[in-house]
Formats: sequence, structure tokens, C-alpha cells
Amino acid sequence: MKSLSSRAVLYGLTMLFGLLCALPNVLPTAVSQQLPSWYTDNSLALGLDLRGGSHLLLEVDTRELLRNDNQQLANDLTAALRKERIAFTQPAASIESVQIAVRHTRDNPDLKRIALSLNSQPGEPGTRFTLEQAQNKNQWILRMTDAHREALTSDAVDRSLEVVRRRLDETGLVEPSITRQGADGILVQMPGVANPQEIRQLLGTTAKMTFHWAANGKSRQVITLEDQAQGTAYELEEQVAMEGKHIRDAQLAFNPDSGQPVVNFKLDREGTDLFGDMTRANIGRSLAIVLDQKVITAPVIRGVIAGGSGEISGAFSASEASNLALLLRAGALPAPLKVIEERTVGPDLGSDAIAMGISTGVFGALLVIGFMLAVYGRWGFIACVGLSINVGLIFGILSLLGATLTLPGIAGIILSIGMAVDANILINERIREETRNGKSAFGAMSEGFNRAYSTILDSNATTLIAVSLLFLFGNGPVKGFAVTIGIGLLTSMFTAIAVTRLLMEWRVRRMGRRPLVISGIRRLDNLTSGSLNLMRGRVMGLMLSLVLSVGSLALFFGPGLDYGIDFTGGTLVEVQAPDVTVEQLRTSMQEHGLGQAAIQESGDAGQYLIRLPMLGAEQVASGAPVETLKQAVTELAVDASFPRVEMVGPRVSGDFVQASIMAVLLAAAGMLVYLWIRFEYHFALAATLTIALDLTKTIGFFVLAGVEFNLTAVAALLALIGYSINDKVVVFDRVRENLRLTPDKPLLQLLNESITSTLTRTVFTSLTTFLALLPMAVAGGAAVASFALPMLFGIVVGTSSSILIAAPILFYLGQRRMRNGGAQLRPSAEQIRKELDLIP
Repeated sequence: MKSLSSRAVLYGLTMLFGLLCALPNVLPTAVSQQLPSWYTDNSLALGLDLRGGSHLLLEVDTRELLRNDNQQLANDLTAALRKERIAFTQPAASIESVQIAVRHTRDNPDLKRIALSLNSQPGEPGTRFTLEQAQNKNQWILRMTDAHREALTSDAVDRSLEVVRRRLDETGLVEPSITRQGADGILVQMPGVANPQEIRQLLGTTAKMTFHWAANGKSRQVITLEDQAQGTAYELEEQVAMEGKHIRDAQLAFNPDSGQPVVNFKLDREGTDLFGDMTRANIGRSLAIVLDQKVITAPVIRGVIAGGSGEISGAFSASEASNLALLLRAGALPAPLKVIEERTVGPDLGSDAIAMGISTGVFGALLVIGFMLAVYGRWGFIACVGLSINVGLIFGILSLLGATLTLPGIAGIILSIGMAVDANILINERIREETRNGKSAFGAMSEGFNRAYSTILDSNATTLIAVSLLFLFGNGPVKGFAVTIGIGLLTSMFTAIAVTRLLMEWRVRRMGRRPLVISGIRRLDNLTSGSLNLMRGRVMGLMLSLVLSVGSLALFFGPGLDYGIDFTGGTLVEVQAPDVTVEQLRTSMQEHGLGQAAIQESGDAGQYLIRLPMLGAEQVASGAPVETLKQAVTELAVDASFPRVEMVGPRVSGDFVQASIMAVLLAAAGMLVYLWIRFEYHFALAATLTIALDLTKTIGFFVLAGVEFNLTAVAALLALIGYSINDKVVVFDRVRENLRLTPDKPLLQLLNESITSTLTRTVFTSLTTFLALLPMAVAGGAAVASFALPMLFGIVVGTSSSILIAAPILFYLGQRRMRNGGAQLRPSAEQIRKELDLIP
């Protein structure tokens, strides 16, 4: 082990670096302006739920993209067949495949040869489609492969990201965040945007511009498109004369003769040459400019246009012409984008969330600090120093990662404060035990840390399994919660094992030969000396737990959970409309065709929550129901405001359900495997069964308390899994230790002694976590109710099950294992070495 001074330097530099990374978050503006930007920019960004803004989740609709790709394949195939004079029927292209037939059986080998020659694209040779011969031997099916479909989708999403970014940059929007989400999603976060309807329209427009000649007697394939203003039908050639990709600039202008808004555009060099050749060969013919399958204008070409510029006129308003120019400058989307989720938070609601998060966090931390000082005195003060450093390191790492702080993230930090104390309580209780066993001050401290180390490692590892699944399957703010909890667990291990040990070692060395006495509230010896027979009530405890769990399952099936829109889909709008009654709102909703709206009073007078049931994908994409709802409210109160809007489509809600179920199942499986490896199978099974009982009771709490079950509630369940298993691991670790020290002791007695010897730690840790979350549960409001309230209930249930349920289950499984001739534990490495030494 390194010397005290060298460790002090190493740990000090590590802490200094972490705290310096966190410092820009609290520096006054006047000071920040005097420091280099590379340092001050290293700070946390606030999420939309804290500073206000809008969040749109867009889905790339790849159906048209796939259909066009197959149509292009069909065109290439027919061109090749015509070149070799092979008779065929007109191919049929769909999203999945191309079907084509030759007229003569003798041409089948040639069709197969030509088709296979097209079965490649740059970068993905031989993967474009599979070739199948139908029951009609002359008919062939070219079916798109999964690899090619995924490549097309990925490329479309990547290109869409760039187009969305250019469009938002053109609007002058401040600091939009545009990121890819999943296989075909784009998440757009826009701080300060309280009404994203205009942005919806801007991003939802594909802006695919093409130029088509009017059909004449020589035209082979003709399409009919309507004028976007008056609905006039135009007969046009299907073949594209020129694509809009050649437009390099477009600006709003006004026609000098009529004064009407127009769009002046300029072409790139290739487009200039092409446009000049086109117009030279087609003087006197109409050229239609088509935007997203709608004709904007169809002027007659009166002469050669060789300058590379032109004018688009139509029945535009100035705003419409300006938006069209913006869309042309930014470029066309490769595929349509549809809004599948929208969430908006007003700036006032965001500032309230910040104030609530800070106040409840500070108050919770003060409660934890006060408890530790009362229980452990000066040694509790050392733990509090480590806890303060831990919080600073959490913010430092989050700043270094460029993370975004959200309201669930604040909840995660508050929870990590309570959980971080766990390691310090474990260590202090172990030191107390070693001191009572007659160890010297330094020996008690050293042995206490050594014995607590494996318990801390196992308990935090199992919690990290649940947290990692939250990150993998969570969405948006829930990922922020998972990140803060994960970082908090890692930094708490560093501060507890390294920093706290360094401070305690320094203190112990100054004590000389005096014994190490941890002052403060002492444990109750009659509860922890083994005289309290907690295992005596094992049958009653298990039966009561089972009855409560079965009752909770019955409540789950009826009346059931109050699912939030994350799971059910639909719309939730928070309304502030002074002097408006529920009856007036309901009447107005019915008049506007929203009679299915559920209206609930919330908070002060004039505050309401209005819910609309599941909407179709097209309604979510357009945002029309929200606009109709706002219109219905503002007709009653002109000064009405809408601090929060949430709209979730069927696609998103379905994904949430699948992801939540998968996350819970994987969390249970991951912990089962980990505990099986670290302990034994019956230990792992006992912990998993106990967790299942804890979760079912928590589900019953959701039903009885009427707490909304949403994505935040899933985060609470997974956090509870990690927290509850943490408790069980501490008890099981002591059981394992006692089994190795006294393997011949009756199992019932050994389990009882293990429970009582860890009882103080179990109760104290749960109490500190409870105190840390209590202010948030009391004053946090509806925004965090689905997290804080179930967590408080889960802490109580998890603590009681660690004491009364987990060990009895382990006892019965252990009895069964002994009857089958198995040992309670596999031999340790030390035991194996001893046995090998005895072999002659």
C-alpha cells in the first residue's frame, strides 16, 4: 500500500480536477467573463424541463423511400430488358419487392442473368435483393433484403439530420439540439420555443422539388397533379426533367410589376447547363415546378433561360414565400418526417422546477448530514466531508461529459446522496464490531475497511446492473437519471473507500494508543447481539408478504394502474385559465369536437389538466388536436397560458411498453446471474424472489395511492430493484462470511445472527435514503410524484423484506439444498489451497 502522504497527493489531485470541472457551474457571470472560454464552456446544460422549450420526436417515414428504390430497380431492369429485346410485362414495384414476368419461357435465363447483374450497389455488393421464381415459372420476384433496407434507412436518417439542422439554422433558432434516436428517429429539442407548430410544419415538409414538362402527344408516361392553391389538374410527364438538388440559393423577393411575393432561385453550374438545354429544346411548352407532388406554378417557356436563375411565382403570402425559399436553401428531405411525440414546457414551469430541485436537494442533504453527525459524531463528520466531495465530483464528471441536467437527473443526484452514505455506514459499523472484538484503533479501522470492501463492491455492482438497463432502455430524461445514479455510485465508492479511509487513517494515527471509539447514537445491543430471534416469525412473515403481493396483483388487474400517456398515448395539456370553470371548459371542448376530453383541476384555481385519448398517427403528426384545444380555451380566456403540452403517438407508447417490460426482466436476470456467480444459486434465487415480492407490493401502492404510472415510474421501479438488492446483498454477504467461519453452526441460528448483526446498517442506510428523498416527495409536486412517492414506499418495503423475507426464503432453499446433499457454499480459494496442502 502506498504511504499516507503519496495517497493524499494522488487523491487530492483527483478531487481537485473533479471539483475544478464542476466550478464553472457556480461561477458568477462577472468572474466567468474573465476566464478562458474553453474552461467556462465546460458546464452543465439545463434540460427543457428546467429552462423551458419544446421537444419533438420525428420518425423518418421510409415507405416512399423504399418504394422509390424498388421503382428505380424496376426502371433499370426494364431498360436492360428492352436493350436486349426481351419481351416482358410491365413490372409492379411495391415497398417490399419488384415483380416482373417474361412473355416467353426461353427468356427466363436471360432475365435471371440481367437481374443478378443489377444486384449490387457501391459498398454493398450482392445484397440489394433476393431473386425468386414464382409458381408461374415466367414470373420473378426481386425481394429487397433486410441489409439493403437497413442501409437505405440509415442513410435517409443521416441525410435527414443534416437537412433538419440546416432548416433550423436558417430560422435563427437558438441552440437547437438535433440527435438521432433509434433506427429511424430524430430528436429535436428547442429551448425557449413555447409553441412548436410552425417548426412542425417546417420540418414536416419534405420539400422535394422537381421540374416536369407538360404532357403532349409524344409523352410515354403521364401523371396528373393538382395545383396547390386552386386544385387545378395538370397532365405532366412522369419523367423528371430536372431535380431541385441543383438549386443552390433561393430568396424571397417581390415581383416589380404586381408586387406579389415570389421566390428567386439560382442554379449550380450543372443545373445551369441542363436548364439552358431544356428550355432551348422546348420553347412554347409549359414547365411545371412541383413541390411535394403539388404544382406550384407552370409557366410557358418563351425563350432560352441560360443565366442559371429563375422565378417561382404563385398565390403566396410573404411568409409562405419566405418559408419556401428557406426549404429550397436547406434542401429536400430524402423521406417524409412525421412527429410521433411532442413535449413542451413553459419557462415559468422550468424555473419552478429548478427552484424545487435545488431546495429539496439541499434540504435532503442537510437531513442526511444531521443524521450522520448524530449517529457517528466526528466520524460521521468525516463521512459528510466525503459526501460533499462526492456531490462535487458528480457535477464535475457530468460537466466533463457535457451532460444535460434534467429534473429526473436532479432526482438521481438526490437519491445518490442517500445511497452514498451506505458505504460509510457499512464501514463505521464494521469498525465498531472490530473495536468490540478487542482490536487496536488502527487494526479495527483497517479490518473494518477490508471486510466492508467486498460488500460495497457487490451491492453497488448489482445496483449498477439496474442503472445500466435504465440507460439502455430509457428515453430522454430517464437516461439522465440513470447517468447521474451510475456516476454517483462510482464516485461514492471512490470517496468511501479512498478519501474517507485516508481521512480516518490520518485521524487514527494522531490518536496514538487510544482506542477507536465511534461516538454518537449507539446501536441497541439487545437487537444486534443475536438475542432478537427474527427468524422465529419466518412463516408468518412469508405468508403475510405473499398475501400482500397477491392482493397487489389483484389490484393490478382491477381497478388497475393509472397509466400515463407514455403508455396509453394521447395528449396532456396543462392549462392556466383564470376565471374559467370546469363546466365552461367542458362545454367549449364539446363545441370544438373534443367531447372525449377529460378535465381535471390541478393546483390553484384556474389550473387544469386536460387529457385527450389516444390519437391516430396522422393527428399526432399534424398537431391539430392541440391547436384545436388551445383555440377552445383561448375563446374563454384570452390570457390563458399552456405551461406544459405532451403528445405521444401509438408508435412511441408501444415502444415504451416493450422497453419497460424488457428492462425489468433483464434487470432481474442480470442480478440473478451476478449473485449466482458471486454467491450460490439459492442465494441468487432467494434475492430474486424477494425482489419480485417487493415489486408487486409497489405496484399495489401505485394503484391504492392513485399515482400515475409513467416512464418516470418505471425508472423508480428499476431504481428500487437496485436499491432493494443492495440491502439483500449486505445481509447475504454476512451470511456467507459466517458460513465460512462457522460452517457447522445450525443454519437457522446462523441466519438469525447474520440478520441481527447487519440490522443497524440496514435500518440506518434506509433511513438516510428516506430522509434524502422525503423533501422531494413532500414538496416536489406532480412532476416527480411518480418517482419520489414509490421510492419512499419501496424503501420501507425493501428494508422490511431484507430483514424478514429474504433470509427465510434462503433458509428453506438452503434446507432443500442440504437434503439433496449439496453444500451451502462452494469452497473458497483459501480452503482449496489448505486442502491441497494436506495432500501428501
